[in-house]
Amino acid sequence: MKMGSYGMLINAPDLPELLPATPDYLESPVSDGTIEENFEAELGGALVEEDEAALHQTFTDDDDFTDIARHGIVDIVGDDTYGRKVIVVSACKLPSNKVFNHEKFLKYLMFTLDQYVEQDYSLVYFHYGLNSKNKPPVSWLWSAYKALDRKYKKNLKALYLVHPTNFIRVVYNIFKPAISAKFGKKVMYVDYLTDLQQHLQLSQLPIPPCVQQHDQQLLAKLKSVPKAPGGGAHKPLPTQQFGVSLQYIKEANRQDPIPPVLKTCITFLDHPDALETEGLFRRSGAAVVVKSVQERFNQGEEVTFDLTTDVHTAAVIIKTFLRELEEPLMTFDLYDEVIQFQGLSRSDRLTSLKQMVLEKLPEDNYLVLKFLVNFLSKVMDRSDLNKMTASNLAVVFGPNLVRPRGGQMSLNAIAPINLFVEVMLSYHHQIFVL
Repeated sequence: MKMGSYGMLINAPDLPELLPATPDYLESPVSDGTIEENFEAELGGALVEEDEAALHQTFTDDDDFTDIARHGIVDIVGDDTYGRKVIVVSACKLPSNKVFNHEKFLKYLMFTLDQYVEQDYSLVYFHYGLNSKNKPPVSWLWSAYKALDRKYKKNLKALYLVHPTNFIRVVYNIFKPAISAKFGKKVMYVDYLTDLQQHLQLSQLPIPPCVQQHDQQLLAKLKSVPKAPGGGAHKPLPTQQFGVSLQYIKEANRQDPIPPVLKTCITFLDHPDALETEGLFRRSGAAVVVKSVQERFNQGEEVTFDLTTDVHTAAVIIKTFLRELEEPLMTFDLYDEVIQFQGLSRSDRLTSLKQMVLEKLPEDNYLVLKFLVNFLSKVMDRSDLNKMTASNLAVVFGPNLVRPRGGQMSLNAIAPINLFVEVMLSYHHQIFVL
């Protein structure tokens, strides 16, 4: 996120401590062309003030960003382990700065973020691959930093800066007079990809091959390669709820197809005080609490929630459960049909959706989806208070209900998936009739 990441990552309050000056950390094991040495010469002179009025505009679906999107610099990949939307930016995919339209890229980035900044989200920035041939001018970085104002920073809960280098020091020092130290608490510097494992599902991240290779070279320099937390295959517990199939849960649940974790959380949230909570399913819960609740459900313990403190925790647990199913509720086999849904005429969409849900979904998937959607309809009924319309719920639940084999979802898939879920929620009374 070149830009976004620069605009945000520089807010680290005490950079010397966050970036330990060790050879393994600061130096690349190979000559990769990244900016590491002559920073001042690379960055150029003083910052230039530019007219940014054109950036602060309302973007529409009619804006044509095809030429920018085709590079794949920005990806949306579902949620992290805390229930927050994940946006990935890869510096290595930036094209030559001699031909790339950086101003349009910023507009595209803002257009993309505008769809998600009203809910909690996380940002992963793969820094490796930024070099003198593709870096943007520093005047553009300044414009980007100012354009990405509080609207974009407020709900950003974590910025994972992967494979950071000394270049970050320079950017930080340039922008230091204009940034807030408060934002630095959200920045997490990640030395190795395995360090992301506790926060994100690596299998769902579109990690560029060159970034993976660079990470392997860094690990090779160490005497002992660190193990990923929780690495290795483990047999699931008899009462396991997360990371297993619906059939596995059903067999341990007296053949009841509705998983206990889903029934417990929805029963708790099906209360006026919870249903009317503004931003329900948009906010993230406390990471430690969410992990603890997951473990208790997996152990088969009875879990109770408090309406005064646990509404968002229960909501995150629902999203996490759906995201970690071995196969999504809308099965892998239906993924291509869902992606094609947007291309159908309005008159054909409902018919197609009914066929997928009523005829092509396995029975257990249908029953669980119906149970979930019936509850979400109650959330929508109170959208005047909780702000969670069918459209907003679709943005939250889309990537958790639909995903491809392998877990990596392209940015282009988000819109059709969200539309599919929005139509399903809007016409639920006509769809879930069995």
